[in-house]
Amino acid sequence: MNKQELEEQIISKLQTIYDPEIPVNIFELGLIYAVRIDDEMNVEVDMTLTSPACPVAESLPPEVEMKIRSIPGIADLKVNLIWNPQWDKDMMSEAAKLQLGFL
Repeated sequence: MNKQELEEQIISKLQTIYDPEIPVNIFELGLIYAVRIDDEMNVEVDMTLTSPACPVAESLPPEVEMKIRSIPGIADLKVNLIWNPQWDKDMMSEAAKLQLGFL
């Protein structure tokens, strides 16, 4: 598997994870800031939450890690929970904005 195929599989997995308060997956919500894959297939994901007080702060990053680790071919994985830049609704995809009535 090459890096592009692995990234596509990671994004597919991320699209199965939902913020329980918003009926849109975390990828379309814009909560995933970056997915980096090196030549040894080590993966690093930068993600955020809708707010630091988000009730899923304890459960969402481990769910992201579990789902990505289920993909064969990943050597190692690091999920970084970051707060800068702070998430806002402008980070959502067009599809998410449409689904939530922002368009």
